[in-house]
Amino acid sequence: MTSAVSAIGLTQAAAARVAAIAAKQNKPAILRLSVEGGGCSGFQYKFGFADMADSDDTVTETDGVRLVVDSISLDLVRGAQVDYVESLGGAAFRVTNPNAASGCGCGTSFSV
Repeated sequence: MTSAVSAIGLTQAAAARVAAIAAKQNKPAILRLSVEGGGCSGFQYKFGFADMADSDDTVTETDGVRLVVDSISLDLVRGAQVDYVESLGGAAFRVTNPNAASGCGCGTSFSV
């Protein structure tokens, strides 16, 4: 398990939302971000709750909430910021990824 000072970030808004969801589901406040092939641009972000971090995960923490990313996904999201955004169109976790050459309109897939 590697600690990530600047490998990836979690905003306070995202941390607050993860903490609220985790409390309702009686789960640890650990959000897992992974990247899978697919989506309209080649890769897509996948979010889920984790019970614990794996040994090869990179972990960052904001306000007591941990964001974990596996070593393969980290290569595609290094330097990214995970935020939680509420708008008239809905609410969602958003990834601002400096490695993405392009993305889709829905914001859940990207290409490098």
